[in-house]
Amino acid sequence: MARQSIEIAPGAVFYPGYLDRAGQEALLADVRTAILAAPLYHPRMPRSGKPFSVRMTNCGPLGWVSDVEGYRYQGTHPETGAAWPAIPQALLAAWRELSGFAFPPEACLVNYYADGTRLGLHQDRDEKELAAPVVSLSLGDTAIFRIGGTKRQDATFSVKLASGDAFVFGGPSRLAYHGVDRVLPATSTLLAESGRFNLTLRRVTAAK
Repeated sequence: MARQSIEIAPGAVFYPGYLDRAGQEALLADVRTAILAAPLYHPRMPRSGKPFSVRMTNCGPLGWVSDVEGYRYQGTHPETGAAWPAIPQALLAAWRELSGFAFPPEACLVNYYADGTRLGLHQDRDEKELAAPVVSLSLGDTAIFRIGGTKRQDATFSVKLASGDAFVFGGPSRLAYHGVDRVLPATSTLLAESGRFNLTLRRVTAAK
């Protein structure tokens, strides 16, 4: 099926309505199953130890974590010590369709945004394989997603990411600063608890 795509900037492509309602519900069920194995938790900022407002978990062989020792990828949940659950097949299919990259993702970061939470501008640069893009899917309430250039002072622009939307940033935009300004309450009926899940697929190690 042909997908609608909008190139926001070189390498940054927006796919509105990538998942229909049935696809969103199926993926949400996969996410909830993953959370049973790897519960959501509050990561902490390096050095200060201040907790993020966003709760997180991961799927895949590797998971992104943050604590007083810094940012890194590791194979186990920082609180339970268990291995991360597998990446759901629907997300692997989205990677194959949207990434344009021959090797599979190794991590899926799951962010849960409750009402009132946000995520400041940052770069995703802890991966060794920067030739692979980041593939993002949204479930739940609409988010105001902000993306700019590769320098913090570069101009930014905003995109509303609704439930079922996908967003890919790679190539010249792979190290673009980005963040979530806010989540718009009651803009989706998908999550009974309201809020939003954001799922970001990454290739971590150098592809060989």
